[in-house]
Amino acid sequence: MALWEEGALDFLQLIVSGLANGCVYGLIALGFVLIYKATEAVNFAQGDFMMLGAFVCIGFTNHEYMGLNFWLAVPLSILVMGAFGYLFNWGILRHMFGQSQTSIVILTIAMGFIIRFFAGATWSHEPTSLETPYAGQDVRPGGLVLGVDEVLIVVVTAILTLIFFLFFARTRIGLAMQAASQNQLAAYYMGIPVKRIHSLVWGLSGMVAAVAGILFASKGAIDPSTGLLGIKAFAAAAIGGFGSLPGALLGGLIIGLVEPLASRYGPPGVSQIAPYAILLLILIFRPGGIFSQTLSKKV
Repeated sequence: MALWEEGALDFLQLIVSGLANGCVYGLIALGFVLIYKATEAVNFAQGDFMMLGAFVCIGFTNHEYMGLNFWLAVPLSILVMGAFGYLFNWGILRHMFGQSQTSIVILTIAMGFIIRFFAGATWSHEPTSLETPYAGQDVRPGGLVLGVDEVLIVVVTAILTLIFFLFFARTRIGLAMQAASQNQLAAYYMGIPVKRIHSLVWGLSGMVAAVAGILFASKGAIDPSTGLLGIKAFAAAAIGGFGSLPGALLGGLIIGLVEPLASRYGPPGVSQIAPYAILLLILIFRPGGIFSQTLSKKV
């Protein structure tokens, strides 16, 4: 094989790996944006929701725990995290209605610490892998060696994006969520149960976080500190625009692609700061993000 062909294949491998990581960042960022659009709150525990969803699936699947079938454990984990998100808003955040956004931010940061402690105490503080039926398998299209886990991440993210589009465009609950996010008072007078919609949004955010966590844990070991990936996902949401669902996914993909390319072709350590350098540039030249919203939200 010619040298340039090896270089091209190596570059493509980096792109696919970056896309897989970027999809995970994008899904976590999607949770940030869903909650922000509906409630104007920022859930700084979103990365910890992702980590908890992964550990819940590990608890259901791995043989040292419950040892359930993987394909049964996945929907169970997603439902558990959906219920967790719903109950977190219903049981705690709803009673903070009227409090400052700073109070809610502090609460979600504290919840992140609690989730990390709970995950470590319940499962393990050591890196733990999710047992999947496709572990170690790969596909080899045109000389590329692609892990099935990475391909699955990209495919699932694409399918989930389509489902979200149809959900918000075609379903009554999706349309109600959009109405509540644009004008809560008008939605209330139209008979939309705004508080219940907020709880549903938190539940939906928890489900998306669970999907991201399961996908991430399927390609490598995780530990409670994995929840700190939420910082990169927050940067992804800010890059894409906090009011935009497509922007969240695009921001995640940008960060996911920049990291491996900067690591391979840039000076040592630049891959760690590259995402935040991009965020800084976006905030300087386009403060609202790539898909910045021009309409102001009414309460």
